Amino acid sequence: MKTIKDSVHDHIEVEGVARALLDTPAVQRLRRIKQLGPAHLVYPSANHTRFEHSLGVYYLACEALDHLGIEGARAERVKAAAILHDVGHGPYSHTIEAVIHRHTGKYHDDVHDLLAENAVGEVLRDHDLDPGAVADLVAGERKLGQIVAGELDVDRMDYLVRDAHHTGVPYGTIDHARLVRELTLIDGELVLDEGNVPTAESLLLARALMNPTVYNHHVTRICRGMLQRASERLLADGETTPAELRRMDDHDLFAALRRADGTREFARRLGDRDLYKRAVWAEMRDVPESVVDAGHDDIRDYEAEIAAEAGVDDREVIVDVLDRPSMTESSTRVIVNGETRGLGRQSALVSALRRVQREQWRLGVYAPADATESVGRAAESVLELETDGALVSEIRTRGTPTTLDEF
Repeated sequence: MKTIKDSVHDHIEVEGVARALLDTPAVQRLRRIKQLGPAHLVYPSANHTRFEHSLGVYYLACEALDHLGIEGARAERVKAAAILHDVGHGPYSHTIEAVIHRHTGKYHDDVHDLLAENAVGEVLRDHDLDPGAVADLVAGERKLGQIVAGELDVDRMDYLVRDAHHTGVPYGTIDHARLVRELTLIDGELVLDEGNVPTAESLLLARALMNPTVYNHHVTRICRGMLQRASERLLADGETTPAELRRMDDHDLFAALRRADGTREFARRLGDRDLYKRAVWAEMRDVPESVVDAGHDDIRDYEAEIAAEAGVDDREVIVDVLDRPSMTESSTRVIVNGETRGLGRQSALVSALRRVQREQWRLGVYAPADATESVGRAAESVLELETDGALVSEIRTRGTPTTLDEF
């Protein structure tokens, strides 16, 4: 057994297969991947890593298993999945996951190949665990996979609290101890026991507040867009392969961006925090449906057209279109008056938060500071935005678009 001091859960005791997995290269690599990607450029203390988050998920998984009375090999598989659930992440966590998926067909939770080979596979087999079965749990498959990856998963419980703690933002605080204590299995489905509608609602509220404040803060989105474009250029120029990119850590990727001619300027800007600025920051109601639903190739075409009209290099225009708002947590099941009900049916808060999510949605177009005006005007024309000239926000100052410093 190994006891580790954690900033969120205090002391975490790691034993069995999880202890053996802890020192494998695949798990140690997570020390070099920031949990929140480039969010440390917004919140300087947000330097926590996927490694400590994985420990927190393991801790909460152990608590949930104890409460549910699950023991033996079934429990060991879940504990292994908890420690390993993030080994499929590429550099900067979710930041370039879409880039990696377009080139490899794999998301971060598709880890069958990673668990079957090298030291991780050896450890799992030495403990009589099938790597394929553990990989299924990481993907949220099989009955107990929902503990690690589902609407009430311990992954979500840990990252909300941990991200709030390290950013200093109070909105992600949830009663994760109660959430774990109130879990129960009904017909193989993980649900919250009687009287816990407010407990489930707390998850929804925490996510709704953390999204615009941390996860989709405009500076985080700008950094994310810059890293995505830089990674795509790295692949297009043949400086690395998709398979290599997938297994890099944060330091590897940044070094590769600094070395390559086509990406060196992106690396300089990110390193010096000389970031692109918002040229457009438009609400969903002002954006045509075709733009809201645009795919990757369409967005690249928009960028090229905007750049041509604005007279700038197409690398100096980033069109950032978020997915349509969704709330998977609303399908969380809660026991009410002895009946298992979906939270979306039971909670009036769900419909209110859905409206809030739509109101929070923004289309971003980013460019270097000296090009924001020309890029903004071109984007308004190319994307057929109904912004009435208010390109950065609906707030106007002395007849000019509000600057980032004023907003």
